Amino acid sequence: MHAVGRINFLDDTSKTPHCKPKVIYEFFGIAESTGQNKSKEIRELLKMGPFTHTWMLPNRIEDCSAMWTLQVNGLYIDIRYAPVDLQRLAFEKGLIPYIPADKVNP
Repeated sequence: MHAVGRINFLDDTSKTPHCKPKVIYEFFGIAESTGQNKSKEIRELLKMGPFTHTWMLPNRIEDCSAMWTLQVNGLYIDIRYAPVDLQRLAFEKGLIPYIPADKVNP
């Protein structure tokens, strides 16, 4: 629970839902050190980084500007505003979860 929650900024009180890790550990009846260690093991095993989009909730992906920031020719850019060809290349390399230019906004 904590591993996926961490990727989705579950402990950020400005977001909904939110929950501090300590509450999760207490709910499952485990020590904080055990919870942290197991969470780290899970994140390493599943290759879960801070902005791993495969583990993020869809609404978190939309709001996470760091998810869309890529280095191109030494410069950091928000790939959402880049040419479509560059977006497609980033998607094919698995760097972004979808091609922003192809997403239909309601």
